Amino acid sequence: MSLTVILVIMTSLISFQAFNNPNINRQLLFHPVVMRENGQWYRFITHGFLHADLTHLLVNMFVLWQFGSIIEQLFLNAFGELNGRLVFLLFYFSAIVASSVISYFKHRFNPAYAAVGASGATSALVFGYILFAPWQWFIFPPLPAIVFGAVYLWYSSYMEKRGLDNIAHGAHFWGAVYGLAFILVAMTLVSPLFPWMILQRLLEGPEPPSFLQ
Repeated sequence: MSLTVILVIMTSLISFQAFNNPNINRQLLFHPVVMRENGQWYRFITHGFLHADLTHLLVNMFVLWQFGSIIEQLFLNAFGELNGRLVFLLFYFSAIVASSVISYFKHRFNPAYAAVGASGATSALVFGYILFAPWQWFIFPPLPAIVFGAVYLWYSSYMEKRGLDNIAHGAHFWGAVYGLAFILVAMTLVSPLFPWMILQRLLEGPEPPSFLQ
């Protein structure tokens, strides 16, 4: 069984338990004020296994399954079976943390702010994929991956500044940025020519989407 599938199962089980037991949610969610006052730094990780509702969970788990499977296999090919799995786990869990660091410092004195969800990590996975396949078309929305990525970053930044809803747009943005940085550094360590390969793929430009051919 792949690590991606295991993460999907673990996250789903913990989220479902939290749906039925609010105490689990309160103990594990990302709450900067409580973290600062009580030193509960584990919440940087645990909030990634909770979700606001079933729709939130389903969307994140679909993205995790779809893009996590691709990134996990890429790491296995690049680093080998054991090291590839370790690098994938490091990538996923560190993405949960990295996507939330800015939000922590921004809201560490705001008792009303709390967040849950694996969106920061799933954003990192999506953007890791975009780095490898910048001109691959997404079916929904029907855009090349790199165009979708640019729009996603702009939208996340814009909505974070407006602050009109309870969605952690900052986590989406910084998770995406972290995903690009981690993949670029990790793959360059294995293959110093990796950045040139990415540049070559960018210069190739888009092709007509396969679903329209």
